[in-house]
Amino acid sequence: MISFRLRSIDLFRVHAVAIAVLLTLPIGCEADSGGVISVGNDPNRPIRVVATVGMVADIVREVGGERVNVTQLMGPGVDPHLYKGTRDDVRSILASDMVFYGGLMLEGKLIDMLEKVSNKKPVIAATKGLSPQSILSEDDSGAHADPHVWMDVSLWAKCVDVVADALADYDPEHASIYRVAATEYQAKLAELHQYGKQVIQTVPPEGRVLITSHDAFAYFGRAYGLDVFGVQGLSTDSEAGLRQINSLVDTIVKRKVAAVFVESSVPRKSILAVVDGAASRGHGVVIGGELYSDAMGAGGTYEGTYVGMLEHNLTIVARALGGVAPERGMQGLLREPIGYP
Repeated sequence: MISFRLRSIDLFRVHAVAIAVLLTLPIGCEADSGGVISVGNDPNRPIRVVATVGMVADIVREVGGERVNVTQLMGPGVDPHLYKGTRDDVRSILASDMVFYGGLMLEGKLIDMLEKVSNKKPVIAATKGLSPQSILSEDDSGAHADPHVWMDVSLWAKCVDVVADALADYDPEHASIYRVAATEYQAKLAELHQYGKQVIQTVPPEGRVLITSHDAFAYFGRAYGLDVFGVQGLSTDSEAGLRQINSLVDTIVKRKVAAVFVESSVPRKSILAVVDGAASRGHGVVIGGELYSDAMGAGGTYEGTYVGMLEHNLTIVARALGGVAPERGMQGLLREPIGYP
């Protein structure tokens, strides 16, 4: 047992040393079978961008178009609160021209790495341009900012300007392309935001209660008029306490909540405990569906885009809570009809 523990510690140290060594490699180089080579400044080569989460990567793809080549570190179902960078991640970052991340401590375990790289290349938080007044916090103290800004489409649309400005600064020759693309994308987001307001308003006022696995939907609730409760805190790196579960059960029973929701990137154990607790009190509540919170849907699907992700969430919440929304969403592109069991 002791030798195994020592071996585990040694492996951890080797991994940490490897990451540190990689971070000392020259920026602007990439590795091939023959070693490290310089890539130079080819104006015809797409800008190599690393983005941490899908929501940020999607903005870069929409704004940058063919002018960017985006590597996304975290895929569908990956929890950014718990994600730790790998050696492959570091290599991707070192081979990139720019790095975009969510900010507000969303990628808490990557912050040290991002700070070190920021001394050598542009590393931009998509949320950096948001006013302090628009940012929610975990509690009244304001000590812990809520990073789930993308849940309010109108707020996330402001992050598009940050990405466009950063790309334009890096590649001023094509600045007008980025500005036009940003404006067109923001028009799509404005339409989606309006759709969300309309469908959630069809939910009976007494039924506008959203209960999910963790506190990722506060911006969603503020933007679309829902009372939001999460079993876990802002970060999934915390266990749901019995007191919190009992409190949510009380809310469900008192307000006759019809449905609660699981999340694609968070284990279901805690929300199932809430369902069982309500049942023990004589109130049947169902799982209204799976929502996308910290990660988008599968790559290559409509839900694997930011617009599709939010359209899915808005549609499924409205229908499950007794409102009216098209089965396949605003665009009719959701993968399968969304019903309420």
